Amino acid sequence: MKIGNIDLGPQPVLLAPMEDVTDIGFRLLCRQMGAAMVYSEFVSSDALIRMVGKSLAKLQVSDDERPVAIQIYGRDVDAMREAAMIVDSQAHPDVLDLNFGCPVKKVAGKGAGAGMLQNVPQMLAITRAVVDALPHTPVTVKTRLGWDNDHRIITDLAEQLQDCGIQALTIHGRTRAQMYTGEADWTLIGEVKNNPRMHIPIIGNGDIDSAEKARMCFERYGVDAIMVGRATFGRPWIFREICQELGRPCPALPLPSSSPEMSAAWKLDVLKQQVINSVERTGEYRGILHVRRHLAASPIFKGIPNFRETRIRMLRAETIEQLFAIMEETRPLVINNQNISQN
Repeated sequence: MKIGNIDLGPQPVLLAPMEDVTDIGFRLLCRQMGAAMVYSEFVSSDALIRMVGKSLAKLQVSDDERPVAIQIYGRDVDAMREAAMIVDSQAHPDVLDLNFGCPVKKVAGKGAGAGMLQNVPQMLAITRAVVDALPHTPVTVKTRLGWDNDHRIITDLAEQLQDCGIQALTIHGRTRAQMYTGEADWTLIGEVKNNPRMHIPIIGNGDIDSAEKARMCFERYGVDAIMVGRATFGRPWIFREICQELGRPCPALPLPSSSPEMSAAWKLDVLKQQVINSVERTGEYRGILHVRRHLAASPIFKGIPNFRETRIRMLRAETIEQLFAIMEETRPLVINNQNISQN
C-alpha cells in the first residue's frame, strides 16, 4: 500500500494517533515492534499558530520512527492551513493527517474533530485548503461513520474528501454519538473500500484488539491497512503479534532481554524499555507519569491473584529505581500467570 510515494508494504498495520499516548518514545517502540507507520498525538491548529510551546513540542520527530504522520485538528480554514504549513516546515512529516473524528466534548462540542461531521462544507473547505498548501506532502483524513446513527454519511463523504485531493482515508467504525462504546461497525468501512469510484487507500480502525481480528478485517472488508489504538496500551507487542499472524517479517528488535521473544518475561522487559524511552525524553517524573496508564492496562498483569496492592505501588512509584524494583518483584508472578493461562 502506498500513501503518495510512501510504500508501507502489503497489509500494513498503523499506530493510531492518541492524545497523551503517542509521544515520540512510544512511537519509536511501536515502530520497533512492527508498526508500518505511526501517528503523533493530535495538535491544535489554534495553539500552533499562537506558537504555544506544549503544542510545538508535539512536532518533535525522530528519523528512527519514520514514516511518521503528524495530525492536526481545528475548525477554521485559515488556521488549519497555517498550522499545516508550520507542521510541514518544522517537523517535515511523511504525512499530514486531518482529525475529523475526535468525539470528546471539548473538541467536537466546539465544532472541531468529529464536530466537523455536522458541517461537511467546512470540512471540505479545510481539506482543500490544506491539500493546496502542501503540494509535496501527502494529506490524509481520519474520521468516523457520521455524527449519529441517523446520519451515517461516510459513503458519500469519502468520495467528497477524495475529490479534495487527500491521499488516504482512515475510518473509525463508530459514530460520534457512540464515542468509544458498543462495537465498531466495519460494514460501512467495507462499503467505502469496495466503492468502484474510490481509488485512494482505505484504512480501517476500531476494536482491533487481536492478531486474529486484524487478519479477519483484512480478509472480510478488503481494507488497504488497519489502525490499532487502545489495544496498544500496555501491549505494544500487538504489532509483532499481527505481523506474525499475517506472515509478514518483523523488524529486528534492539531490546536488552535474554528472555525468549513473546514470553511473559520478555514482555515485562518491553514495558521497562517503554519506561526508559519515556523518561529519556521527558524526565523521570513526567516520563513515569506518562507511562502509568500503560502499566495499569497491561494484560500481562491481568489474572494475577491479589495483585491490586502491587498495582497501586507500581502506579505510585516516583523514580525509575522504585518502579523497576516493583516490576522485578512481579517477574515470577507474571511468568507463572502465563504458564497457568497456557495450560
